[in-house]
Amino acid sequence: MEFIPVNQPLLNGKEKQYLNECIDTGWISSEGPFVKKFEEDFAARMGRKYGIAVSNGSVAIDAAIVALGIGPGDEVILPTFTIISCGAAIVRAGAIPVVVDSHPQTWNMDISKLEAKITPKTKAIMVVHIYGLPVDMVPLLELAHKYGLKIIEDAAEMHGQTYQGQPCGSFGEISTFSFYPNKHLTTGEGGMILTDDETLAERCRSLRNLCFQPQQRFIHEELGWNLRFTNLQAAVGLAQLERLDEFVIRKRRMGKYYTELLADIADLELPIPQTEYADNIYWVYGIVLKDNVPFDAAEAMKKLRDYNIGTRPFFWCMHEQPVFHKMRLLLNESCPVAERLARRGFYVPSGLGLTDEQIERVAQVLKEIFK
Repeated sequence: MEFIPVNQPLLNGKEKQYLNECIDTGWISSEGPFVKKFEEDFAARMGRKYGIAVSNGSVAIDAAIVALGIGPGDEVILPTFTIISCGAAIVRAGAIPVVVDSHPQTWNMDISKLEAKITPKTKAIMVVHIYGLPVDMVPLLELAHKYGLKIIEDAAEMHGQTYQGQPCGSFGEISTFSFYPNKHLTTGEGGMILTDDETLAERCRSLRNLCFQPQQRFIHEELGWNLRFTNLQAAVGLAQLERLDEFVIRKRRMGKYYTELLADIADLELPIPQTEYADNIYWVYGIVLKDNVPFDAAEAMKKLRDYNIGTRPFFWCMHEQPVFHKMRLLLNESCPVAERLARRGFYVPSGLGLTDEQIERVAQVLKEIFK
């Protein structure tokens, strides 16, 4: 039986045409013309003035943190239920991560628990939109304004999603995206920083390029990184961006089809289709095992693997990461909703290349496992 991978990207647009142009012209490095065009077009699509393409979504967060001047002694609030990149960027800057539990239905940061985490040391809130639905931004922005806090918006999973009609990635001082192969838009590896602040944009460009100085290139006032993004990656990204509307429609149709096929399995909690502020974009199709199921997500994933179906676990909580405990960070935290999601949640094949027949097979196997 053919293996169904957890992700299959779609690369059947103008990717080859644009890549051939790079090769024919010799522009394959970060100096190529596709980079600037991709930055400009992506920023415009997400409702921002400036785009800074970088080598991946994780370093986009690193650069954003440093560009905002966040450092030792500062606290940054973030969801505990997220990828390690978010917490790692805060810690690497010398700042202190402060975690918030998840909302049980949207799986995002529970905004009702946010204000209690704010202290005089709080410098910023890192907003991370999880899996398919955006964070409820209006009350969050009100809190940020009330306490004078910066907003770092991690929209890595939200290409094409909106909050009350406004593009995700357009909120706050700075936002970041990933172009890993499982995202709606991919460049293989890659990321983007977006902002409306020209000074912040220039700071990020400098950090991206080793903090070279315009007049004295090899004399450095501070240390940056080599986070450069190649013309080859930008060529692929531009071809992908041209099809974003198509990809969003396709993802939502896939999510709806999964829900229709799995709705009668009583042991599963399925992703909610919408909130009052957004329709689910189904970056991935997540499933949570109800508490009566006598095994956890790891066992469910093993059962699916026996049927040649790929899966991925949900994120593991920041406050349960051994690496942070070794640093004496996030000790004695309790986030029961996120802890349950981490142990009982996983996602099934969700890539843009997934066919209806493959979705039907995944659903049939799940019905067999939970009959």
